[in-house]
Amino acid sequence: MKKIKNPWTGEPTYHCYGCSPDSESGLRMEFYEDGDEIVSHWHPRKEFQGWRDTLHGGIQATLADEIASWVVFRKYQTSGVTSKLEVKYHKPIMITDSHITLRASVKRQLRNILEIGVSIYDHTGELSTSAVCVYFTFPQKRAYEEFGFREFLLEDEA
Repeated sequence: MKKIKNPWTGEPTYHCYGCSPDSESGLRMEFYEDGDEIVSHWHPRKEFQGWRDTLHGGIQATLADEIASWVVFRKYQTSGVTSKLEVKYHKPIMITDSHITLRASVKRQLRNILEIGVSIYDHTGELSTSAVCVYFTFPQKRAYEEFGFREFLLEDEA
């Protein structure tokens, strides 16, 4: 498993709620490539609480949406937009957990539409939440020229 470099880190206009390491109130997610999957180990914080000591369901949906976008960034080297997100909550995730693990991969592709499956596991490795994200991808040329997309490389790649 190898860490994916965030190509926007350090840019003054980069404030992504999901993945900016400098977003004080954000999720500050980091991502790794593990074969066909993108993986994130994330540490719940008390400011993301819903019910007592429980991770808010909206935060779980945001975590799922963010890792799905990184599947597109890394595996397809382009960007796009989420067109549908379905989340199923199997069991609560506690904010007192030391960490949770997210895993995401492409389940189906139809032209520029990707169906990405996301699983969120609690600190014991038990499935807590699953999601399906339908993602509309842009042609690479458009992503680079119109949206400032940058190549997503692993830490050991040039």
